Amino acid sequence: MTSKAYLDQAYRLEKRIRLDKEELEDLRTLAASVGSPGFEEHYNPNHASEAPFVKTLERIWEMEKKVNDELCLLLQLKGEIQSVINQLDNMDERLVLTYKYLKNYTWMRIGNELSADERTIRRWHSRALSHVKVPENPTII
Repeated sequence: MTSKAYLDQAYRLEKRIRLDKEELEDLRTLAASVGSPGFEEHYNPNHASEAPFVKTLERIWEMEKKVNDELCLLLQLKGEIQSVINQLDNMDERLVLTYKYLKNYTWMRIGNELSADERTIRRWHSRALSHVKVPENPTII
């Protein structure tokens, strides 16, 4: 695994968590909505005996557990990535990698934070990636 691919994992996991949270909100909205009552009589021997929203509530609980598990993994991964970044000798390289991979800043914003132009930031980034040592047993998502 390349150093860039290793560092990019936190960004990807954050995106997945964001999507899962959106799905969770959609499920909550669905569970809170009121369905229209059916007044016509019909017999269905295969009809479920529980209310329709119960399945939605079960999906909500499953999704909440999934999001919590992903958040725990993200915290673990970010801690691991931070310790890898902290091993770099050059402070500018450490800052660029921290802003890029842990804070998800854009190149322009990193440049503003470090009072350097984008070209310099990209150069520091490339040099920093060449110095990163991916752990032997990294957390992989």
